[in-house]
Amino acid sequence: MKFQIVYDKPGRIRFRCGAYAFDKELETAVQKQLLESAAVKKAEAHAENGGILVYYEAGARQKVIRTVAALDTRLLAPLGPDTCSERIDSDFKVDLVKLVAKRYLQNALLPAPIANAVILFKGIRYAWRAVKTLLEGHLNVDVLDGASVSACLLQRNFKTAGTIMFMLSISALLEDYTRAKTKAALTDSLAVKTDKVWLVQDGTEVLIPMAELQVGDVICVRTGSVIPVDGTVTSGEANINEASMTGEPLSVRKAKGSTVFAGTVVDEGSIHVQVRALSGNTKIQKIIELIDNSENLKAGVQSRAENLADRIVPFSFLGFGLTLLLTRNITKAVSILMVDYSCAIKLSTPISVISAIREAADHDITVKGGKYLEAFAEADSVVFDKTGTLTNAEPVLERAISFSDYSEDEILRIAACIEEHFPHSVARAIVKGAADRGLNHQEEHAEVQYIVAHGIATTLHGKRAIIGSHHFVSEDEHVEITAEQQAAIEAQSGGCSVVYLAIGGKLSGVLCISDPPRAEAGEAIGLLKKAGIENVVMLTGDSQQAAEVTAAKLG
Repeated sequence: MKFQIVYDKPGRIRFRCGAYAFDKELETAVQKQLLESAAVKKAEAHAENGGILVYYEAGARQKVIRTVAALDTRLLAPLGPDTCSERIDSDFKVDLVKLVAKRYLQNALLPAPIANAVILFKGIRYAWRAVKTLLEGHLNVDVLDGASVSACLLQRNFKTAGTIMFMLSISALLEDYTRAKTKAALTDSLAVKTDKVWLVQDGTEVLIPMAELQVGDVICVRTGSVIPVDGTVTSGEANINEASMTGEPLSVRKAKGSTVFAGTVVDEGSIHVQVRALSGNTKIQKIIELIDNSENLKAGVQSRAENLADRIVPFSFLGFGLTLLLTRNITKAVSILMVDYSCAIKLSTPISVISAIREAADHDITVKGGKYLEAFAEADSVVFDKTGTLTNAEPVLERAISFSDYSEDEILRIAACIEEHFPHSVARAIVKGAADRGLNHQEEHAEVQYIVAHGIATTLHGKRAIIGSHHFVSEDEHVEITAEQQAAIEAQSGGCSVVYLAIGGKLSGVLCISDPPRAEAGEAIGLLKKAGIENVVMLTGDSQQAAEVTAAKLG
């Protein structure tokens, strides 16, 4: 980036890069790129003059200059300024200042005849909209606005007509601003914010901007990364956290042929994904679009308010006619049209509904629309997902069961010794369970092999030792689990998830892992019932026995 320094004070520096240095849709991307530097406290970018204002830490001036010089706008992708809260605030302030300044300058600088002509021209638009509405058979707020403006113009009261139109413009601007801010607040947490991806080409990986990605391309996504597109796994295995799509916090195994969605996260493993839908057409984007359009799902109170506003209009005209008839004073009659509440009713109700939806979003509650928010007040039933909602989604060890010469403590010690190498939630539960029981373990096994989403294999005292799921131990490793053993496991596990340990080709024992309820879940359910909720329902994909245990604990 080429630039001139036009302002330079300790902690603050302004660069001028030229009017065509970057496009307006890249302003947010430029700001974000600069904020990635630890030295930058705040950054502003303006495309009109290529201005970049940077607030920085003490002593970091040269680092900031190098950071700006290294900017390459060809590698930046637009970040959607329409949903950027700061951009919405900025645009609103600019539009409001323009509106006020335009009116002030018009009144101060234009000669009266020209100013009146401008007001007349604007007023004709309001009058024409009112006439069109009447011709369509409606008598509503648009007709009232048009009549108010027209009456003032007919009286040659141009100043009052201008004031009415000015206030109507501000109300429209405020409504648009509120809707835009609500949209930003609701969708920000869902939007996939990925600038660059690793494209797989001829066996090599190339880092490219997200904007250059095409349907059919193959990308590589590794542990800890967000999947930026909808697609199909072409190679590799991984555990995917799909909480953003399903709400389920426990990861799901994905292998070749599996479908993955934008916004989900790779917890473990590495996969190649063939792009099926880009960011603008993904499942997560469809959810965002639903939320964006949620104001169309009007609450009944909103519809009733709009109907009430329209029904008040004829009475305003009736008052206008009676006042004119009794007083023969057009100014007093027109004042009846001015002092009308239908517009306020019509505007305030949708803004109230949208503000309530935004308030819910601030508390991590997504509401599909006004009518659902209104229906919630009448609810007598609440349905909860179990895992991660009523429970912590942090498994804990309940007990170990032995099916060999090893004692239960030895089963747990061996399992902890093997599992401590891998930081997934079940492994942590087993290692912590051993530590809580004071079982110290030493390395007695060979190097371990981790099979993603299946289990772990190693050699213990010359024998192959494996630990993992029933599928891994029984079907993949062909360890026999007899009907008697399985019956004993079901009887003693108490509805827990079960991890199997086999040594030397035989089942040695199992470990029972539970997902206990949240400490506050029981109290929350009690408060719901006191509030008049008659039915509290739990849905789970867990076993019937595990569901009954959790339900009993929570009442």
